[in-house]
Amino acid sequence: MTNISSQPTMASSAPAQPLSPADERTWSVLAHLTVLLNLVTGFAGPIAALVIYLIYKDRSRTVAYHALQAMIFQLIWWYGGGLLIGGMWAVVGVLSAILIGVILIPIAIVMTLVLALLPIGAVIYGVIGAIQVNQGSDFKYWLVGDWVRGTLTGR
Repeated sequence: MTNISSQPTMASSAPAQPLSPADERTWSVLAHLTVLLNLVTGFAGPIAALVIYLIYKDRSRTVAYHALQAMIFQLIWWYGGGLLIGGMWAVVGVLSAILIGVILIPIAIVMTLVLALLPIGAVIYGVIGAIQVNQGSDFKYWLVGDWVRGTLTGR
């Protein structure tokens, strides 16, 4: 009869290896470039940035920082623009029932065109971020970068 040990065997889980500086730069650039996925899919950019964050958060604080701020920036500017446009047209639709909205339709059309520039600006800003990170700069998005850095460092 074979002797079976009563102690449970535990799978050895080695701590995640830190990324090399070149890999950190590559994944940080890719995190910023996830904004380009929105042009094709309309929604996948923040999801891809979140995946990069979840995979590399324990291996590189730099990649985690860039991925998290890219995701939050995209959520605010890409989806925020869509929500503003949808909300504006909902108000115009409701007010049209009492004829005030009919007067607002030309204003809503102009505002739609203006707000449609938000996602385009977000794409340009994301590409600028990728270029700066690739050149070795510590890029941070306006209004998002400091908040994300404080969240990740616990300050």
